[in-house]
Amino acid sequence: MEFTDTLLSFGYLGLFLSAFIAATLLPMGSEAVLLTLAYQGGEPLSLLAVATTGNVLGSCVNYAIGRWAHNRLVKSPADKSQQRLKQAEKVFNRFGWWSLLFAWLPIIGDPLTLVAGVLRTPISLFIMLVTLGKLARYAVVLSLV
Repeated sequence: MEFTDTLLSFGYLGLFLSAFIAATLLPMGSEAVLLTLAYQGGEPLSLLAVATTGNVLGSCVNYAIGRWAHNRLVKSPADKSQQRLKQAEKVFNRFGWWSLLFAWLPIIGDPLTLVAGVLRTPISLFIMLVTLGKLARYAVVLSLV
């Protein structure tokens, strides 16, 4: 809880950082910071905008890592790397780009954004779908206040 307290001391910047980190492959949540700031009287639309922006930008880091990994995997002669790439592609293709609306889900959300980069999903489509999903998720969380 100490790290969350530190983030809370930075207000909106702390919310941005917690949302950003939560969207990467690092294990962290941003809801506690968001809800605490809301209970402390934070302006709901500002909180929604800051949390969504931070979370989407964190997902963009995963996307970029996926694009970078794609270059390394395609150049790699290792069969195992090629198999993993094909397996991830199969899963993503099964559910399509619409699966990015669920990038906010625990456990599978962050890897979805990574796979989107590996599979070279158009960045504009990626940002639009991830933003819609994360915006809706944070709006629901804020509605609990």
